[in-house]
Amino acid sequence: MSSISNPKRVISDLSSDGRGKILLSVAFGWFLSISVRMIYPALLPHIRGTYSLTLTTSGLLLSVLWIAYAFGQLPGGILADWIGERLLLIAGSLLAAAMLALVIVVNSTIFLFLATALFGAGTALYGVSRFTILNKIYPDQLGTATGATMAAGDVGNAVMPPTAGFIATALAWQYSFGAAVPLFLLAALSLWLTLPKQPSTAAPLSESLDLEDVVPTLSQPVVIRGTALLVLWAVIIQAFMGFYPTYLMNVKGLPAQVANVLFGFFFALGILMKPIAGRAYDSIGVRAPLLLIMGSAGLALLALPFVGEVWLFGLLTVLASSLLGFETIVISDLTQRLPDGTQGTNLGALRTVYLALGALSPVLFGAVADRGYFDEAFVGIAALAGVVVCIVFVSVEY
Repeated sequence: MSSISNPKRVISDLSSDGRGKILLSVAFGWFLSISVRMIYPALLPHIRGTYSLTLTTSGLLLSVLWIAYAFGQLPGGILADWIGERLLLIAGSLLAAAMLALVIVVNSTIFLFLATALFGAGTALYGVSRFTILNKIYPDQLGTATGATMAAGDVGNAVMPPTAGFIATALAWQYSFGAAVPLFLLAALSLWLTLPKQPSTAAPLSESLDLEDVVPTLSQPVVIRGTALLVLWAVIIQAFMGFYPTYLMNVKGLPAQVANVLFGFFFALGILMKPIAGRAYDSIGVRAPLLLIMGSAGLALLALPFVGEVWLFGLLTVLASSLLGFETIVISDLTQRLPDGTQGTNLGALRTVYLALGALSPVLFGAVADRGYFDEAFVGIAALAGVVVCIVFVSVEY
């Protein structure tokens, strides 16, 4: 029996030679990195009350978080090559803990935004480094190790927002962030103890900034198309994730706990959606899975303003969760098309582009909602999903 069909063999292989502790440390760090960012949408109604934020400024706060995360991708990859992933991952965890502590104690909107931006930058250090460190630790099992790490992130996204919402309702929203601070410190300690020490490169940092291949690579038609699809996907999913709990509470009148459970359910479905999407890409290519994913999500977003029953919101959440599989397919396709020698640099640059542009959508979405067009805002991103369907149908051939 192959290791693929034997879970015990897979676990044994991943744990061999003491590597299991390393994988657990990296997975735990990613669990926190992604899931604490997803706490922000769940706590947005509470943060708005404390700082008297409008929906526009609330969206700007989310945009600041994701723009900082986006622009940290490329420098994070360069620094990982220069000083090694171990120090970078530890520094990212410590910076995240410090900035969350600042978010808790500040009493100023300006400092809230500043601390949020630095928190996003700290978590960005995990963006590329988690892939490159696993590639070194698991050169023959990178896919399996990466899948385990990504699954940890999906578990965090399913668990942390509802938990944070419960704590905020029972106590105060600051306690939700406060509970994550010692977890980030624990992650930093775990990474310090388990990751192998790595010598930094002897070359000056300036010599690591070889970006000559980036523009020609990203200018290829197939890469431009893939990047355009990812930009549209990022705009749609960032707007949806940023305001879904707030919309369910403020417009549809659902209790905070129900709204946050639905939000967590959205991410829980990603544990299934991502491997299913990856398997579909391996089996039948790009076109059919992307049409199904974005078609289903578009219908869910279009129907959202017209339903009012909890069970229907659950059904639409299932359909909308197909969005979580979109990036898996497009990134897999693009990665295989990038040149081997500069694959990491190009991937970091590409991620910066689509994550940064997608991060602008929450503030725009919030501005529309602020003017009394919350329902229309969801119809608008449903229309963007229709644009994606048209692009895929016309230009993707396999």
